[in-house]
Amino acid sequence: MEKFNYKKSADILALSASISEFTYKKHCHEEYAIGVTLRGIQQYNLDGSFQLSHKNGVMLFNPEQSHDGSSYDRTELDYVMLYIKPALLLEILGKKELRFSSPIVYNAKLARCIITLSHAIQNGKEELLCSELLLTLVDLVSNADIDTAYKKNNEFVKKAKEMMFDNIENVLKLDDLSQEFDMSKYQFIREFKHHTGISPYQFFLNCKVEHAKQSIEKNKDIYSAVAECGFVDLTHLNRHFKSVFGITAYEYKSQLN
Repeated sequence: MEKFNYKKSADILALSASISEFTYKKHCHEEYAIGVTLRGIQQYNLDGSFQLSHKNGVMLFNPEQSHDGSSYDRTELDYVMLYIKPALLLEILGKKELRFSSPIVYNAKLARCIITLSHAIQNGKEELLCSELLLTLVDLVSNADIDTAYKKNNEFVKKAKEMMFDNIENVLKLDDLSQEFDMSKYQFIREFKHHTGISPYQFFLNCKVEHAKQSIEKNKDIYSAVAECGFVDLTHLNRHFKSVFGITAYEYKSQLN
């Protein structure tokens, strides 16, 4: 049976998941995602590179890195994941920006810290405790033997993403985007996918889903999220929401209550 439990504390979203047949479609997150495989093997393509995370593997995703995900050979897979906003990490690191070059590491101390913080959030522990555990986690990530660096986004990609972020309530107008960069629409699609690993349409749809999630967290109203983010109806939102987060928008709202 597929299970996805989301809880939030200290501005960190924690996911505890058990899957076997479920497959995430290619997507990306605005946050850093840091998780641990607890049982089974998780397989995914990260920016076009195939990855396998075995038991105790610490998975490290940078913001906006495209990936999919599923259980290897459809066997039972348990894992936890923490989603941390870039602004929060910037605050903790004193404006030092972080980028992971190693997608998976095996570091027992780091894995235990991630699991401890995940359990604290899932079990409703005090926000102060969760904040302190987050500080410990960031210190471990910064000091562990993890290849980290910061690489500025290509200006073309950065501007294209901003244009899509600013128009999520509308239909994606590929002609307007390609004209902005003096490209044909086919050149634009090719260049964007080359730099990001995801098509403009997939990225735009992912933006709409991510903004819908944020709207639900803020307003606790799934129907306003449908309207704000330009979905046809709740069924339309639920279908795409589930492909990214494993549960429908309605189920996600219920878990936040």
